[in-house]
Amino acid sequence: MVKQSIFSRIAQLAKANINALLDAAEDPQKMLDQMVRDYSANITEAEQAVAQTIGNLRLLEEDYASDEREAQEWGDKALSASRTADQFRASGDTANADKFDNLAKVALGRQMSLEQEMAVAKPQIESQTQAVAQLKDGLAKMQEKLRELSAKRDELVARQKNAAAQAQVHDSLKSFDIMNPQSELSRFEEKVRREEARVRGAQELAASSVDAQFNELEELSKQSELEARLAALKNKNS
Repeated sequence: MVKQSIFSRIAQLAKANINALLDAAEDPQKMLDQMVRDYSANITEAEQAVAQTIGNLRLLEEDYASDEREAQEWGDKALSASRTADQFRASGDTANADKFDNLAKVALGRQMSLEQEMAVAKPQIESQTQAVAQLKDGLAKMQEKLRELSAKRDELVARQKNAAAQAQVHDSLKSFDIMNPQSELSRFEEKVRREEARVRGAQELAASSVDAQFNELEELSKQSELEARLAALKNKNS
């Protein structure tokens, strides 16, 4: 009964469909944390019950040892009284011999009573010792299950966070599609291209203006040279 009462809720928890519970939970991490807390609380309760059971066993063992010592003492007293009675009887003192024989019988009666109590207590101690061993084994399994549950909790939480991060990256990339002509990036790129084209146009225009000025200057030089040569010819003819 003790063992069943200690582990009944643990058994129910172990049989629970954890996957179904997690699927229905709004926040799986909070639910896993609560499961670990519940399991830890049950283990604490089980530890207290097991400790109490062990304590009761130790009391039985102490009482048994005390009865065993007392029974031995009464046996020694009975032996001593019997020997004293034999001595009085050998000396012809039957009255004292009977007196000490009666004391020996009283001591033997006390010894027999204690031995009967020990006979009743012994199977109880054996049963309790076996129960304590089973409880310790069950508690060790519960503690191991808690370690597994905690490790599983950490694994599932890490996987959940990783999946959430991947989903966020995926959604961000999806909304930031550089091939979409309507995206902000495409519009910005088009604006940059127009600005670059304007700069190239301005540069080309500036270059054309400079070339025209140099061409005009060259044309003026040619005209000046023609005028000079014409003047030189006129001078020769005169």
